[in-house]
Order: sequence, then structure tokens, then C-alpha cells
Amino acid sequence: MKNKIAILFYTKSAKVLKNGLVPIYLRITVDGVRIEVSTSKYVEKSRWSVEAGKIKGNSEEARTINSYLDILKNKVYETEKSMINNNQKIFSNSFKNTFLGVEEKQRMLIPIFQEHNKRMKSLIDKEYALNTHKRYETSLNHIQDFIKHNYALNDIPIKDVNLAFVNDFDFYLRSVRNCNNNSTIKYVRNFGKIIKSCYANEWIERDPFLSYKGKVKEVEREFLSKEEINTIYLKEFSTIRLNQVKDAFIFCCFTGLAYIDVFQLKKSNIEIGIDGQRWIFTHRQKTDTPSRIPLLQIPEEIIHKYVNHPQCLNEDRLLPVLSNQKTNSYLKEIADVCGINKELTFHIARHTFATTITLTNGVPIESVSKMLGHRSLRTTQHYAKVLDKKVSDDMELLKSKLGNFKSNISNGTDL
Repeated sequence: MKNKIAILFYTKSAKVLKNGLVPIYLRITVDGVRIEVSTSKYVEKSRWSVEAGKIKGNSEEARTINSYLDILKNKVYETEKSMINNNQKIFSNSFKNTFLGVEEKQRMLIPIFQEHNKRMKSLIDKEYALNTHKRYETSLNHIQDFIKHNYALNDIPIKDVNLAFVNDFDFYLRSVRNCNNNSTIKYVRNFGKIIKSCYANEWIERDPFLSYKGKVKEVEREFLSKEEINTIYLKEFSTIRLNQVKDAFIFCCFTGLAYIDVFQLKKSNIEIGIDGQRWIFTHRQKTDTPSRIPLLQIPEEIIHKYVNHPQCLNEDRLLPVLSNQKTNSYLKEIADVCGINKELTFHIARHTFATTITLTNGVPIESVSKMLGHRSLRTTQHYAKVLDKKVSDDMELLKSKLGNFKSNISNGTDL
């Protein structure tokens, strides 16, 4: 596709000199983007022809300056021809640099990625979560290792990143790093964000990710059954920390909160809801979406249990929640003691709330989605599973409604 280039000579009245002369400028428009270049020539405003784009008359000065403007015009077309012959993509920035003879600094991939991560780090707890930054740091490490492995280099120019590079990186993650499909796709997509920003800044000619075909596979999410929840809830442990972890986990089984959200809960997050009962009012850190959850009996009991706990009093916390690493470590111990043959992590509590506590008990998925703080029902569907028991209960209800279907049809009455 041929680029559309337009040329216009004009005077800038705003930059008139003390002697009344105005500067002549060259405007080059590349696909609608303007480039302004000073010609370093001046003229009396009354002697300039706006229609012709040159100085009026046949004076020696007019002929000299007009000839110079023609040379600049020819240089524009020569620059365009040269870039086409060299298979260079014509962007406004690259055209301007070529026209002015400015050598473009070669941009390298790793410093661009590092700068992105540096900016992301400065916005932790404002726009990004700590774990999001960690994932991008891991993605950067994978890219660095990949470049060393495939090219025996420490870095490459950003303009050398193409679809083949992306596909090779995907293969490297799966084969050399032994990443599963979903981890591979996430790392490649993180890298893709960097490349898309480069394309938006016109540092590369095309976005190679337009043709990348990686797809995340849906993973079966673990959740606890009613019996498993009850086993953990009724179990009393010999150590205080195990009991604290158990209580925080059970609290989230009945509220649907993620670890970071319950960790940050304060007493002020408990307010009176529309029904006159106590609710949790908070915002999810991950998406900054509001989450409003009516408190059920069990989480109310857990809140009351820790109302005078030193950590809750001194740090203004609703519950004394341990670090994420320690919590997940203790949960494995809890699972062993309770005879639960599942890899128990804190996030299972959120899936348990969505499936066992709410959806299975007839709470509409729209309400579940709102309490979870999701932006779309599609996200909620990954958390909440419709179990056979729920299907059976729903069909029993339907059977009762349609019990007299045949007789009603025979009698000609409405259902």
C-alpha cells in the first residue's frame, strides 16, 4: 500500500521577526500525520502567495528562495523513493529522520522491557498488584534466557522481533523451560504487551502478535464439597497459627474473597447493607471493582472470635491473616490432618464460595458474580461449576411444575 504524502510551504505569522519578516516552513504530511520543518528562509508577509506556496514576483530574492523551495520539494520525493527502494516502512518519524539525515538510534528489546517493568513497579498498589509485577519480571527473565539460548546474544534490536521470533519463544517455553500450555501463553502475552507498545510508538513496522495463535485452555478448578468444608470448620488444631489459617480460609469459603482482599480487610469495611444487615463493602485489589457481600452466620462468628485479637487491634485488621506463603503452607498441613485429598490452596476458598456455597444452593449466577467482584459473567463461570446435584434439584422443581402437563393439555387449560 502506497503512503500518501502531501507537501505545503507556508509562513508562520506567530513567529514574525522585529523587522517584519515571517519564517517560511515546509509541512510534509505522511498518511495524515504532519511533519513541520523550518526552511530557514524569511519573507515579507505581503509578498507571500498562499495559493502558490511561494514568493510573488521575479526579483532576484524571489527566484533564489523559490528555487530553494523547489529543491526541498524534490528532496521530499527523493526521500520517499529512497525509503521505498530500501524496503523501509514509511512512518512520520522515520520519514522525518531520513529527510533530515538524522540517524535513528537502534532500540533494543531488553531495556524497553526493563523500563516497562520499572514503571509497573512504581505503580504497585495503585494500578498493579505485586504478583502482576512478579509475572512480568519472570517473563523478562524467560526472554533473556531465550535470546541467549537461541541467538547466543544478550539482546536484540526490537525491529528484529517478528512472528518467527514469537513462535520460537513459545516453543522454547514449552520444550526447554517445560512450561505447560497456559503458563506459556501467559508469558508470551506478557511479552506481547511490550511489543504492542513498541508498535504503537512506531518503533517497529508491524505487530507480529496479530498472527500469533496461542490459546489458553480451560482448567478444571478445585473446590470443596459441603462435607469437606464441615470437616475443616469443626476441626480444632493444637497450634494457634493453624487455627488462624483455618478460620481465614473458612471465612473466605463463605464470602468469596481472595487472599489479598481478606488480608487487607479492616473493621471499617463492615457496614450496614440495604437489608439492614451487616455486609462487607470492599474493592478487589486485582481489578479495583466493587464487591459487596452480605455476612452469613459462620463468617460473623469468625469476626467475633478475633474482635480483640492484638494484631486486629494494633494493625486495624478484621482478621489476623498470615502471609500468603505461610498460609498456603499451613493449608497443606490442614488438608493432611483432615484427610482431604486435594491440593488445598487459599484460592480454592473463592471457588468453593462460588460453587458449593452459593450456586449449588440456588443463588443466581448474576448475584454470585456481583459478590465476587467480577466484571463479566464469563469470568464467574470459570469459578462456579453447575454440579449434577444442582441439575437434579432444578429438574425436580421443573417436574413438579409440569406434573399435570398432559392432563392440562387434554383439558385445554393453561399451564
